[in-house]
Amino acid sequence: MNGYAEGVNANAAIYLDPEAYRTSGALLMGRHSAGESFLRGFLRHGAVARFRLWNVAGRPTEELEALVTELHRPDRPVDYISQRMRQNLADPGVVQLTGPFVGREAWQRRPFGEARYSICGLTHTTSSAEIQRDIAELVLGPTQPHDALICTSAAVRSAVETQMAAVGDYLAFQFGPRRKPTPQLATIPLGINTSDFSRTDAQRKSWRARLNIADDDFVALYVGRFSLMGKMNPAVMALALERAAQITERKIVWVLSGWAEDPEAEVGYHDGARALCPSVRYVVVDGRPADTRFSIWSAADAFISLSDNVQETFGLTPLEAMAAGLPSVVTDWDGYRETVRDNIDGFRIPTWAPRSGFGAELAHRYANGWLPYPYFVGAASQFTAVEIGRAAEAIAALVRHPNIGRQMGEAAQIRARSEFDWSVIIPRYQDLWADLGARRRVATPREWPADLPDNPWMMDPFRLFASYPTHHLQPASRLSPQPGMNAASALARLRTPHAAYYLTGFPTPDEVAAVVELLTRRGAMTVAELLAEMPEARRFHLERGLLWLAKFGVIAVSPALPGETG
Repeated sequence: MNGYAEGVNANAAIYLDPEAYRTSGALLMGRHSAGESFLRGFLRHGAVARFRLWNVAGRPTEELEALVTELHRPDRPVDYISQRMRQNLADPGVVQLTGPFVGREAWQRRPFGEARYSICGLTHTTSSAEIQRDIAELVLGPTQPHDALICTSAAVRSAVETQMAAVGDYLAFQFGPRRKPTPQLATIPLGINTSDFSRTDAQRKSWRARLNIADDDFVALYVGRFSLMGKMNPAVMALALERAAQITERKIVWVLSGWAEDPEAEVGYHDGARALCPSVRYVVVDGRPADTRFSIWSAADAFISLSDNVQETFGLTPLEAMAAGLPSVVTDWDGYRETVRDNIDGFRIPTWAPRSGFGAELAHRYANGWLPYPYFVGAASQFTAVEIGRAAEAIAALVRHPNIGRQMGEAAQIRARSEFDWSVIIPRYQDLWADLGARRRVATPREWPADLPDNPWMMDPFRLFASYPTHHLQPASRLSPQPGMNAASALARLRTPHAAYYLTGFPTPDEVAAVVELLTRRGAMTVAELLAEMPEARRFHLERGLLWLAKFGVIAVSPALPGETG
């Protein structure tokens, strides 16, 4: 056990789709950085006897092993749970998802029983239509009190509660008051591996030489995606930096480390921001390479991120800046306010937004497809104001008083290491998983009505479209051999591309041969009579597969004789 003792259900199967954990791709999003950081942190600090990873993408085990080893070589055994074996999630009893799709997974769990395992989700961006549908499914889907959604900040938890309440109010209005169990909401921040962000004098000297920055120049660093509408509007930072440069009459260098999804749009992004801060030197760095992501902090004297966009929920980069020992100038916005303490770790700048009710038009346009997602969040951002004067004063204070910046940076680093390192956050995950396991073990399973579909959003096609065919195959339906057909000719026909393009859950070649031989020997039989000759465990697939044989002329099907019911 390598010295690790597992608490009761304090482990979880980690939802392992490589796409959610790779930061080496061209499209580096915050969720990728967060996913990579979490998995590395869990491999380092998880108090478990074995790691259990759910291979949801069905990737070769060798690929997953390479990914895991690249992040952190495990010092304990690793079990890879097969993509389709949801029933095996019963051990360890909890599955940790990479997003908030708890309701969707609850529907997938339904055929195996609601108490089979607990589902634990995680919020990232919650402003897109897809994610808002996932939040609604927390209320609509077969979620249970032994499921949970981790909200990475109090702000995003409030947003989730607001939407869940709205969905509940709608259902009550439409159908009357009802009682439906809902999952737990837990507020646990994202963590980071703080040691990854240590600044060094050597790195500072190297970066400043590479970017032609003098040692006494004041460097304000922004780290993030270059997206005017989808991330944050750089104009606010540009205006604040320009005003700070004029106030202090000092040379300020603004280093922007990031990337853009659209290279053409990136040109406009930088040209527009640069024009608003002519007194500030503007430097752009590709922030995607790992050596840049973890070392660029050494070049800076302060971190700046004036977020104004509802797509943000927590914000990893302020936490990374804190771990690097940098003072921050950030907006008082969503999760930022839960990491950076105003006047202690840096400065939080007040923000303003319209009151409730003034965004219904934007939501209507987005819901109808008239406003693409980036324009939806970008439009909301246009109505979010930041107190630029306060931001300029904060930057100016750091420029004029380096000691203040050093004190704030030291306080920030201590806070990051003591409260946000994965060594501190992972135990909070495990406490939650243990609580979910305890709730599940004492829960009374609900009796699911026999005629209620496992998932009414994705029904059995033969039930949903039962009105389409002329007949339905019944136990009393009659089967007969087609003239001249034998096992060899039947199998040859069923192996043709038109018959064999999908064969999961179909009769095996041996079963096809057995059906043909039995009908050839016995003549016409009812479905019930034929299935009685077959192994009970295979009768479901065989009964359905008889129509596949009939479709391609191997056997013939006819209605039951008068008075026969099977």
